[in-house]
Amino acid sequence: MEAGRIAVVVKGYPRLSETFIAQEIYGLQERGIGQLIVALRHPYDPYVHDVHEKITSDVLYLTEYLKDDPPRVQKAMAWAKKQPTYASARACFENDLKHKKNAERFRRWGQACVMAHELPEDVIWIHTHYLHSPCTVARYAALLSDRRWSFSAHAKDIWTTERWELEAKLTDAAWGVTCTKANLVYLRSLCKEPDKISLVYHGLDFCGFPEAPRPATLRDGTGADGVRIISVGRLVDKKGYDNLLHAFSKLPKDLNWHFTHIGGGELSCSLKDLGVQLGLDDRISWLGAQPRKLVLEEMGNADIFALACRVSKSGDRDGLPNVVMEAQAMALPCISTEVSALPEIIESNETGLLCPAEDISALSEALQLLITHPSERERIGTNAFESVHRRFSASPGLDFLEEKFSRSLEPC
Repeated sequence: MEAGRIAVVVKGYPRLSETFIAQEIYGLQERGIGQLIVALRHPYDPYVHDVHEKITSDVLYLTEYLKDDPPRVQKAMAWAKKQPTYASARACFENDLKHKKNAERFRRWGQACVMAHELPEDVIWIHTHYLHSPCTVARYAALLSDRRWSFSAHAKDIWTTERWELEAKLTDAAWGVTCTKANLVYLRSLCKEPDKISLVYHGLDFCGFPEAPRPATLRDGTGADGVRIISVGRLVDKKGYDNLLHAFSKLPKDLNWHFTHIGGGELSCSLKDLGVQLGLDDRISWLGAQPRKLVLEEMGNADIFALACRVSKSGDRDGLPNVVMEAQAMALPCISTEVSALPEIIESNETGLLCPAEDISALSEALQLLITHPSERERIGTNAFESVHRRFSASPGLDFLEEKFSRSLEPC
């Protein structure tokens, strides 16, 4: 008899901004955990990462909008009504509607019916990445199909989901993991069984990264070859790129530097316009979304990595940005802010420089310090390289998840 699989529920697959999820799926695949990827929508990104090419799991794409395939949805809903689990699953859905009744909730119920109807029999367990919409679908589908489920909680899904909904989902889940200490403390405070939630840093697979820290360049902002600053991230509010641009504008005008950004996002046009307004246009290269190979090449040519994270008005914030770990694995000194888990990976003045969130002057001072002091870049970059290898390898987290899933897949 073949071993059972887990259904891994994600919002979209593959996604450039979710390398850490792909690395986890691949790492579990290498450890013999069978997986079916269930995506709420098809991919929109123009590229995929190398790790996506290595993943052999089947992918089940749900109907993104119920109107896109009415026969598929109607067939699934007719099947659901005949299941002995329907009454309890529908009661859960109806109870959620009392808190928040909108089209989005009905959409997730329809997707859950499709998922429960189409899951192969060898799928024994359901695991969802994120506690917002993917978890809503996973939870209803688990109830309909009489399966148990678990979760990985990350950032936006925690801090923008209402408290009542988090409490309900945490109660129903068999177990869960999250990737920062701040997340862990908050989620445990909402859970009747707090010990079923564990801290698991997603970490990095260091294959393809340098085996030793590189020496810093001698560029100090005074020569013809300017200091190269890089950032990788979606152009969205929580990344704080407007603050970073304002910090650049405060640097002494005679400093020679250039900023390269990689990533797309909804604020692309407005941030490019801001760069022009601040007189920075000739100092910035906006490269848009790029494949991982080019990202690492650009990091390899850079002197400093910068990411001015903030808590957005909606409460959204980063968890543990994968790109910071990648920059450290390239021995780049990182400048960032005291938001979420960044202090967990950056010890200020030792493995990077941390500034208070929204403090543009502090950001500018940190940039000027590292631009003008190559020796500090080398010291901090070397410390960061050693720290990320020692503390943030992907292997311990994958070992933990392998054990949890192996137990979850055991016959009752």
